[in-house]
Amino acid sequence: MHDLAPDRRQPERHRPLPHLGVIRAQGEDAAKFLQGQLTQDVALMKPGESRLAAFCNAKGRMLASFEVLKVSADEFLLVTSAGTLAATLKRLSMFVLRAKCRLSDATADVALAGLLGDAAISIAARARPSSASGHFDHEFTIPLPAADGTPRALWLAPAGTPLPPTAPVSEADWLLAEVRAGVARITQPVAEAFVPQMLNYESVGGINFKKGCYPGQEVVARSQFRGAIKRRAFVGQVAGAAQAGQEVFDAAAPDQPVGLIAQAAAAPGGGTAVIASLQLSALADQPALHIGAPDGPALTALHQPYPLLEDI
Repeated sequence: MHDLAPDRRQPERHRPLPHLGVIRAQGEDAAKFLQGQLTQDVALMKPGESRLAAFCNAKGRMLASFEVLKVSADEFLLVTSAGTLAATLKRLSMFVLRAKCRLSDATADVALAGLLGDAAISIAARARPSSASGHFDHEFTIPLPAADGTPRALWLAPAGTPLPPTAPVSEADWLLAEVRAGVARITQPVAEAFVPQMLNYESVGGINFKKGCYPGQEVVARSQFRGAIKRRAFVGQVAGAAQAGQEVFDAAAPDQPVGLIAQAAAAPGGGTAVIASLQLSALADQPALHIGAPDGPALTALHQPYPLLEDI
């Protein structure tokens, strides 16, 4: 990774991770409302707890992904991609109806920073698990899957709170760590491209198969229990430029793409680190994979940084 030393000259209100935004769900029906919209069992969450979740359309395709933080009994913060926030907020708001739940863009109200390595452990240890006042009034941390063995966490606090002394990690380093961890975040180029299992969400705690209905729930459950998962996510390296939304081709069978880039980040030393969702059938014969065209930059070093769950 790049040099992770913090830039202490940055002002307190500088946003170290401008690619992320925050949606607030607040009100006595907030938990009930989110329970009916997300792949995660929000009703089981305790104050201070966080979980990965997806928001799908009726066909089970992911419109957005979130790190959901329960601040208190009636307040949740949903960290998501800034580029999809407005459309996601608009669509979620369509389903509020008479529920006592207010949805808003809280990005400007939340100081947000990324923590890597020892900072992710030490700062997480000092954050209180819940709010005594029942409001978002102190710092929280969201533990995340490790990147190449390096601990990760998101730090959240009310806007204007001084950033942790060891933060912020640069945006470039954080984007690379996201990819290396192998848990793709939905961005605009790939919205509605994936059923959650195509990005291994069931294996990283992003789906609860025992909860009630949500948009696309039947498709997601059928994919899991009828053995219909034909694509999986892999971390890899591209010998050149790559970006989310680009197709992956097998040079030996160039007529149809065999996958799609879900997320990408510049890699140290050149090239691009990617998360690619690939057809499992195309990987059987050690194919020569390329990005964007059958003769595009090569995609190599495929691996999954965590085991896939065999039984849910």
